[in-house]
Amino acid sequence: MPKMMTATASSYGSRSMPSLHSTVVFLFNDYSALFHSQPSNSKPNESRNTHPKQFGVRGPTTVTNLEHAFNVFDEMLRKRHLPSVFRFNQILGQVAKLKHHSAVISMYNQMGVSGVGPSDCTLTIVINCFCHLNQMGFSFSVLGQLFKSGFEPSVYTFNILINGSLTENRVAEAAEIFNKMMKTGNCKPSVVTFGTLIKGFYRMGNNGAAIQLLRKMEEGACNPNLVICNTIIDSLCKDTLTVDALNLFSEMMSKGISPNVITYTSLIHGVCRLGKWKAATRLLNEMVSRNIFPNVHTFSILVDTLCKEGMAEEAQTVVERMIERDIEPNTVTYNSLMDGYCLRGEMDKAKKVFELMLCKDSMTDVRSYTILINGYCKRKMMDEAMMIFLEMSRRGLVSDTVAYTTLIDGFCKLGRIHDAQKLFSQMQGCGHLPNGVTFGTLIKGFCRMGNNNAAIQLLRKMEEGACNPDLVIYNTIIDSLCKDTLIVDALNLFSEMMRNGISPNVITYTSLIHGVCRLGKWKEWKEATTLLNEMVSRNIFPDVQTFNVFVDTLCKEGGCWGSANCGRNDD
Repeated sequence: MPKMMTATASSYGSRSMPSLHSTVVFLFNDYSALFHSQPSNSKPNESRNTHPKQFGVRGPTTVTNLEHAFNVFDEMLRKRHLPSVFRFNQILGQVAKLKHHSAVISMYNQMGVSGVGPSDCTLTIVINCFCHLNQMGFSFSVLGQLFKSGFEPSVYTFNILINGSLTENRVAEAAEIFNKMMKTGNCKPSVVTFGTLIKGFYRMGNNGAAIQLLRKMEEGACNPNLVICNTIIDSLCKDTLTVDALNLFSEMMSKGISPNVITYTSLIHGVCRLGKWKAATRLLNEMVSRNIFPNVHTFSILVDTLCKEGMAEEAQTVVERMIERDIEPNTVTYNSLMDGYCLRGEMDKAKKVFELMLCKDSMTDVRSYTILINGYCKRKMMDEAMMIFLEMSRRGLVSDTVAYTTLIDGFCKLGRIHDAQKLFSQMQGCGHLPNGVTFGTLIKGFCRMGNNNAAIQLLRKMEEGACNPDLVIYNTIIDSLCKDTLIVDALNLFSEMMRNGISPNVITYTSLIHGVCRLGKWKEWKEATTLLNEMVSRNIFPDVQTFNVFVDTLCKEGGCWGSANCGRNDD
């Protein structure tokens, strides 16, 4: 991108600015306008008679539900003189809007049996329904029928197929359709076509492909709109490519595309994630100067940012000002605030936020409970954590793996391994499969208690299921075995780990070296130096802790570096 763009992007973080919190409060004090977003002025120009408006109701026949639709449809088929296909399209289009896609396919088949020939609009509706049913093979079959019937697909038809292909991650097919559209003279891609592809690449995290498409748009006669720019900016910000996002933002404005609240919210989120508070403050001031006011999502980001910086009280002030200005905080806002208090260990304040959420119907979600559970666990308040956990079930919310794992970890850290095991069994009984973190947490708990057999049994249970042990889990057990001087078992597990394709790291080797050194015998000492040489040969280099093991052992045994030949090659 041009140097000018880079300079503009960097300027957001360079000048002296007031704090993010003071700017937020300033905004509330000085601006009382309703918060709003500026809608895009772009109106895609789709061609021909298969535009989605054609799927709407024209004429007196309006269906309200599926049963009504079938009654009207059956009555039409019973008529002596069948209505035109246009009338049938009305019904199919309405049923498709009601999201009864399988019913549309059934009606289409009945039309064929009754001798009602489809139009291009009919076939496009059917293609759309197959796409929604994730049956792209049938969608392309109907496209073939459309060609055989002498119809020419519209841009809208191709857009449906591109979107359906991307939804099923059939990127190659979507790209092929797009390329064919680019080559043909009578069905060029529209803004919606480009936007659909760009949104697909956004979902896949392929920013490079999205930007290439943007450049392709600019080369042709199809100008990017705000929605497309917002999509790419948001994707770049989520991948922490904030400088690129700010460059695109500057480029967008230079081309006369005005930003809206979505644009600024994405950028503010991006710079906040990188800890660039000055840039966030500048963007916040700039958006208000353009009469674009933050919405609940924007402020939720600011509350979350302040809380993560340990500024929960300042975040609380922002929430209070939101309420004063009739901007209702949502679940995300309150969850962030509650998490902020939990991070500071202020559980009474966190509980007050939680109780406030309970007073507001349907305000709490599973994450709300998990945040509070985690806060209590971190403070070793396991009885309170269990009360919140049980309260969640009483309110009809289903605990997830994260909530169970958090509690298991809390019990393990307090040595209450029996309670941890009970929860582990309970979660499986409720249909929640433990993940690698859950297994690792319980294995670590067993190792802390010196119960290596239970840890290894759990390792075997992992291997029997679909959850493969990782290096952290192997390291935990190897270290525990070494501390109990079960060196042979540790070395056997080390070999097994390698056979399973998991490469050791410096922690693995340091645990093994420490284990053999603790035996204090010359034979084991030689084994330690062999392990040291082996790790270096694998380009795994000792750290301070590794060398401390050798120094400590040599001092205890009265040895010397020369006699050990430690880490030295004679050649």
